[in-house]
Amino acid sequence: MTRTLQSYVQDAWWSPAADAAGTVVKDAVTGEAVALVSSEGLDLAAAMEHARTVGQKSLGALTFHQRAVILKQLALALTERKKELYALSTHTGATKGDSWVDIDGGIGVLFTYSGKGRRELPNSKVQLDGPVEPLSKDGSFIGRHIRTTLPGVVVQINAFNFPVWGSLEKFAPAFLAGMPTIVKPATPGAYVTEQMVRIMIESGLLPAGALQLVSGSVRDVFDHALLGDVVAFTGSASTAEALRRHDAVQTGGVIFGAETDSINASVLGPDAVPGTPSSRPTCANSSPR
Repeated sequence: MTRTLQSYVQDAWWSPAADAAGTVVKDAVTGEAVALVSSEGLDLAAAMEHARTVGQKSLGALTFHQRAVILKQLALALTERKKELYALSTHTGATKGDSWVDIDGGIGVLFTYSGKGRRELPNSKVQLDGPVEPLSKDGSFIGRHIRTTLPGVVVQINAFNFPVWGSLEKFAPAFLAGMPTIVKPATPGAYVTEQMVRIMIESGLLPAGALQLVSGSVRDVFDHALLGDVVAFTGSASTAEALRRHDAVQTGGVIFGAETDSINASVLGPDAVPGTPSSRPTCANSSPR
């Protein structure tokens, strides 16, 4: 039975209409339909504004250490229910080992940033950056740099191969820094990311507006992005280059970060039948970087 993916926006689940146009995602092995993915009718502008206002306020009330503790608690919540993620991951064609890298690796990112936040950051809302600097000869004008939260939202656009780890590696540092996140997973594994976000929301640990999910297209994201927003993209170099040329990035002050990673090919010969050593694909990996 096809599962219609929901998006978590404005602290409520949103489902597309039953007749909404969307993308049918099929099981990588059986070809059976697994999920219908669509963002048709979703108000992305409102979701981003909700993050900038409600999300910024709720996260801004917490210190670095308080955010770090929540990251650890989220990691424990995901660990407790990770069997659900493993079960869904099999539909993507991932082996148990593949899923371990993605799921347990992603949970490990939360543990790591939680530890770094408590060890390396102060239990405050800002971090001092260097000593007081005299800016005049008589000492009447001095200054000091501080590090604090950008007044926007992080929109992450992720690749297909890591539906859990790819999202959590962007979410963890943003959360620790006090920035709310909107997750846009790649469509082929979006149902795994949806379940991950659902577990995090159902844990009751997240401050209001801190995490939202959009399953489907976010093609107009830069039309709603403002100064102080961050778009973190993982995908092809050509798509990254097109996004980088948008006016919001060139002149609007939107920060755009791109990871244009490897080009991979899985080659499986016709003699690779079950039970043979070659039944496991070999990967040819070349990086454009």
